[in-house]
Amino acid sequence: QVQLVESGGGLVQSGGSLRLSCTASGSNLDNYAIGWFRQAPGKEREGVSCLSQTGGITDYAASVKGRFTISRDSVKNTVYLQMNSLKPEDTGLYYCAAVARAAQLRHLCMMFSTTFRYWGQGTQVTVSS
Repeated sequence: QVQLVESGGGLVQSGGSLRLSCTASGSNLDNYAIGWFRQAPGKEREGVSCLSQTGGITDYAASVKGRFTISRDSVKNTVYLQMNSLKPEDTGLYYCAAVARAAQLRHLCMMFSTTFRYWGQGTQVTVSS
């Protein structure tokens, strides 16, 4: 079982940058597929980015492609979400999630929240205009 803790959120002006961290304990994150999700007030949770369990595949929501980058530091057992050129519509509570997939699925990168088992508590990102 893995425990996830997000950090790095805050208040930033439009056009600014933040780097979110998702630090794991209890297990090695290299053994999990990772997803970043966000939820704005009054809206459903949406997938932002994912990293396959093999680490070779990443994907991004169309709204953040070219601005956000997901990466993993195996030594620190941490996954990052670098967010550049932030917009007010990026405001929300950001969560990281993890799941250990079956062998035949480890190359996949999916941003479906129902497929993830472990979740952090979230970190708030607020982008002012």
